[in-house]
Amino acid sequence: MAENRVDFPDLIESEADLAEVLSRPSTDLVEMMRRIDGDLVLLGISGKIGPDLARTALRAIEEAGCRKRVFGVSRFTEVGARERFADLDVELVSCDLLDPGQVAALPRIRNVVYLAGRKFGTAGSEGLTWVTNVVVPAHVARHFSGSRIVAFSTGAVYPPVAPSSGGCTETHPPGPVGEYAESCLGRERVFDYYSRQNGTPTALIRLNYAVDLRYGVLFDIGKRVLEGKPLDLAMGHFNTIWQGDVNNQALLALEHCASPPAVFNVTRPEVLSVRAVATEFARILGREAVFTGEEGPAALLSNPTATAEVLGRPVVPLEVMIRWQAHWLLVGGRSLDKPTHFEETGGRY
Repeated sequence: MAENRVDFPDLIESEADLAEVLSRPSTDLVEMMRRIDGDLVLLGISGKIGPDLARTALRAIEEAGCRKRVFGVSRFTEVGARERFADLDVELVSCDLLDPGQVAALPRIRNVVYLAGRKFGTAGSEGLTWVTNVVVPAHVARHFSGSRIVAFSTGAVYPPVAPSSGGCTETHPPGPVGEYAESCLGRERVFDYYSRQNGTPTALIRLNYAVDLRYGVLFDIGKRVLEGKPLDLAMGHFNTIWQGDVNNQALLALEHCASPPAVFNVTRPEVLSVRAVATEFARILGREAVFTGEEGPAALLSNPTATAEVLGRPVVPLEVMIRWQAHWLLVGGRSLDKPTHFEETGGRY
């Protein structure tokens, strides 16, 4: 792999600056765009990841000097959903992925990134979560059987493990806790079935806690410290990764799709302590970190060593993410109001 850029700004002052940093394509991604055939479609593009993932792909295509169309599929029901893409050369397509007839009308694109899913609000609406996370993938996998599919999943499909273990590798048996995580394993099983049935090259992205300053586990920890609110230590350890690194690794996975599906743990390698990270935020923010409880014996942790050998290592280090996040909180940077609930130990979201 080529040596990827590591020129980080000292601080991120605005959403325009944030979008620029989040969407920087790696050298590896630019080179891949020159090699890989076909156009690209992002299914579920209007979620929190979609716009910056699309921007990353477009920048990589432009820098590669190749011609590829980028499509974005969503219901676009939220106010302003389409306007978020006004400055991007993305061909937007309205589609309810729950409707097999609407899915069947979508153009068949060679490269598919599947972003659709449901997490928050699962408790009390379990049926909707299961339909969204399991039935929709079946519609998509059948329609795009001749494509490459990169499907976002979650590290929550693994069981909690001791922090000293270094986290679950891709070969660790699943052990989801709670209906949300169980439905995510169901999503994986559906893509696995159709990949084997139809020979569809597929990759599963098991993501652990992406950070983009407007949301993420670092936002949640830093905000609690800034507001003087106590942090529950029951889930005392975690992994995290910069969303820009996620964007690059997910798109690079298109070239490593396989049947049966390839599985990638997408996160940074450090097993992080909630107590230690909160204490560092307290130092930067000039606050005192307040804790309740004690660290539990296990946590949701992934080991990305094998993934790094294929997709490259994340380039934004933890200390940079914490510095950026602390400043974002101090200047009142916008929140997406999507807490991770990283402290949840029973799998209820």
